[in-house]
Amino acid sequence: MSASARRPDAVQNRTRIVEAARAALAESDHVHLNEIAKRAGVGQGTLYRNFPNREALLAEVYRRDVEELVTAAPALLAEHEPVEALRHWLDRVIDYAEIKYGVLAALEPAAWEDLVAHSHNPIEDALAVLLDAGKADGSLRTDVDAHGVLQLITYLGRLDRAAWESRARPLMNVILDGLRRRDAPVRETGR
Repeated sequence: MSASARRPDAVQNRTRIVEAARAALAESDHVHLNEIAKRAGVGQGTLYRNFPNREALLAEVYRRDVEELVTAAPALLAEHEPVEALRHWLDRVIDYAEIKYGVLAALEPAAWEDLVAHSHNPIEDALAVLLDAGKADGSLRTDVDAHGVLQLITYLGRLDRAAWESRARPLMNVILDGLRRRDAPVRETGR
């Protein structure tokens, strides 16, 4: 059944389940469906009607995060100068990467390889939009592309979960600082 054909309460239940799973993944790689159902305030039957197995639920968490990350790029550019929009987007990438780490740790390799393969291009395209805007206004270097920057960001996946909080944002700031043009005026960003 398509999302548009579902009853509003069924859509709300599905959303609560995904949000509960996302919150559980932020805390631990070991997520149990009964705990997610409790967090979401739904019964086991409701959870299994929406997601027949753990992999289906985790894949949906991952897909939603990718979708939110991709749609955020143009929205952030509409609200902020390119460098500031990129900073906000990179903050979202950190949150996304933390959840991605949990999803990938909880899934079988074949399942997560398929998810990653389908998300790579949309994420790279969203990053390219942000980089192109910064290049156009002269605030970002012109000798970098989205593919290269994504390779740098991918390094975050090598961080220990215990070191995530203390290391991820400082490393992302180094990446952002490296993307700035050396001769571009530095604007105050509030950080």
